[in-house]
Amino acid sequence: MKAGLILAVIVALALAGSTVVFQQRDATARHRADSLAVAAESLTDAGRALAARNASLAAALDTQVTAASRQKEAEIAQVRSTYDTLVNAMKAEIAQGQVQITRLADRLNVSMVDKILFPSGEAGITPAGLRVLRRVGNVLKTTQGKVIRVEGHTDDVVISSQLKGTFPTNWELSTARASNVVRFLQDSVGIDPVRLQAVGLSQYHPVASNATVRGRSQNRRIEIALLPMEGAGQH
Repeated sequence: MKAGLILAVIVALALAGSTVVFQQRDATARHRADSLAVAAESLTDAGRALAARNASLAAALDTQVTAASRQKEAEIAQVRSTYDTLVNAMKAEIAQGQVQITRLADRLNVSMVDKILFPSGEAGITPAGLRVLRRVGNVLKTTQGKVIRVEGHTDDVVISSQLKGTFPTNWELSTARASNVVRFLQDSVGIDPVRLQAVGLSQYHPVASNATVRGRSQNRRIEIALLPMEGAGQH
């Protein structure tokens, strides 16, 4: 009887201990479950916040792209209008092959053979050349947000001995011509000098063969390029 009682007590204690262990494990499991639920809710909130941020960034990007597209369309329309005005103003010179005007998207180029602007081998602009430049300049002056780049070009004929004291090479001649055109556009036409660039490119960007008289005549030219601000440093 006594042994049975002892056994019963032992069994009861064992069961009580197991119950305590199970209760502790259950509490730990519930705590972990609660922690996982909190973490999951936190991740869900973070996901919603990230989705909202992505949506906001996408909307901002779409707005920027739309604005940039409209600006580019406006620039192209401005250049197209400038092109049409210049072609109308320079009909006679274009017909005589002295002036060529080209347009590509938001860029425009006016190429003038040197003989309508300068005496042979000189950089001073003739009175007739000044009148031509004034017509071109007055049109270009009305454009907005564009750089006006003036490039001087020559053929590959070596500077004559009589002119070497003034222009040692075609570099100096092409640069002096471009600079004089820029000075006229600034001083006489009133174009903001911040928009102007003068570049001498000598003989190294021909548009025709220097092996013929006609080709050399085409290569001796002034080019006035209307360029976007961001593309003004590129030739």
